[in-house]
Amino acid sequence: MRSVALSVVALAATGALAQAEEAKPTFTPTEIKAPFIEQFTEDWSNRWTPSEATKKTPVGGETFSYVGEWKVEDPLVQQIEGDLGLVAKSKAAHHAISAPFAKPVDFKEKPLVVQYEVKYQKGGNCGGGYLKLLEDGFQTSGKEFSDTTPWVVMFGPDLTCPGTKIHFIFRHRNPITGEVEEKHLKSSPKPSIEKLAGLYTLIVKPDNTYEVLINGESLSSGSLLEDFDPAVNPPAEIDDSEDKKPEDWVDTQKIADPDATKPEDWNEEAPYEISDEEAEKPEGWLDDEPSVVPDPDAEKPEEWDDEEDGDWIAPTVANPKCLEAPGCGEWKRQVFPMKANPEYKGKWYAPMIDNPEYKGPWAPRKIANPNFFEDLNPVKSLSKIGGVGIELWTMTEDILFDNIYVGHSVEDAKSFASETYDIKKKHETPAKVDEDDEETEETFAEDPIAFIRNKVFLFIEILKIDPMLAFKTQPETGVALVTGLLTLFGMLGVITGVLGSQQKPITKSTKKTDVPTPDSKKNEAAPVAPAGGEKEKDEGLKKRSGK
Repeated sequence: MRSVALSVVALAATGALAQAEEAKPTFTPTEIKAPFIEQFTEDWSNRWTPSEATKKTPVGGETFSYVGEWKVEDPLVQQIEGDLGLVAKSKAAHHAISAPFAKPVDFKEKPLVVQYEVKYQKGGNCGGGYLKLLEDGFQTSGKEFSDTTPWVVMFGPDLTCPGTKIHFIFRHRNPITGEVEEKHLKSSPKPSIEKLAGLYTLIVKPDNTYEVLINGESLSSGSLLEDFDPAVNPPAEIDDSEDKKPEDWVDTQKIADPDATKPEDWNEEAPYEISDEEAEKPEGWLDDEPSVVPDPDAEKPEEWDDEEDGDWIAPTVANPKCLEAPGCGEWKRQVFPMKANPEYKGKWYAPMIDNPEYKGPWAPRKIANPNFFEDLNPVKSLSKIGGVGIELWTMTEDILFDNIYVGHSVEDAKSFASETYDIKKKHETPAKVDEDDEETEETFAEDPIAFIRNKVFLFIEILKIDPMLAFKTQPETGVALVTGLLTLFGMLGVITGVLGSQQKPITKSTKKTDVPTPDSKKNEAAPVAPAGGEKEKDEGLKKRSGK
């Protein structure tokens, strides 16, 4: 009776534990205020507009560019009940969607804080996950949002092929020419490519400093004036394009000693190796054993006909006795092992000495840069932000975006993360997807064939949509394929030339069949065999190598 009671208690405890594990927190919209907060609640479509923009394809004509489908739905692995996210649903497609701010965001005097979650739910090795903070004034062109829409800051992960990184790019206007130039973070940190939510945070302060965090951990920080390429400020001096190196300028630092002579005992003809005439047959050499023997496991095929196919001969394999011995067969003394030639010196060259005429490396003289300017506060030069957009190309489907914060408070961004990301992080595990859907990136060492196949197929898929993008994102694959095709065409050309230069075979055109007729037998001469062919009279010697 006692054991039964204990079993009941244990069962009840197990059930209670299971219920506790299955219980999930329920989504509650945040009460944090900011210029822009998006949690993709039921009214999300009132704020977000999918793009319907078109653009000319590389081969000309108009095409619907942004065919990628967007949905707001539950994640594949849900940690907070009712917490939806914006999902890029389509594979191998361009996606674009945007949302305007209620008021433009100016961060000249306040920090700019951008934070959001992105989750590659099915993994993948080629797909964008970044945001574009769009320049104020685009709000009336939501359906026309495209890659040409002006933006101020681009931030977030990009799983490119190759070059996976976290983008941080800002657009700075040249005060002299008026041209806008992209400034890219030189040392971009690497993103998390697990099938888990990643929290990406960017902080830009009015003192021109920045910080990039992933999952709350700082991975990069520095100055807008020092850590970007090209630099915000151009050099004060530039090379004079009109300056040319003088004809008598000597920039060869070393020369061969003109006074050096080759030593009389220097023999340039002596070979690198010579035969070892003192070599003797190794002990254990098997003189009477052949190097190959018939395969003892081979059997004559059942369909083999000795009369039609000839005598069946078993294939040969390496003699197992020779594998354990120094060698087999006749050991010939005239074939000596080679050894290093002590007399070898190689070709003689005069030693190198300092060039007395050397003037050093030449460089053009410097002149004042006519386009020089100095902007010591680039943050104050950046445009106001009017909205946020997601415009990307991806080979991976089901990329989820959620909990976007754009504002001025680092503390509010942390509090927002504690309400959302931190809860997910405690219990989240990667989604289990079908093997056919799962995107994994093989390394060349693990599986060379699969690695090359995936690279080629990915290049072809991108090439179908945008040839320029294919060569931009996969330059090494494109070059390899072009080189391979050129090599193949070259080989075909050589083969065609060789075959075309050979003598054509002699053929008979008087008869349509090889069956002799009574009239033809009277005047029939000895048949002429075509070049490379066999005489018909050898029908009794015809053999087949096997079936």
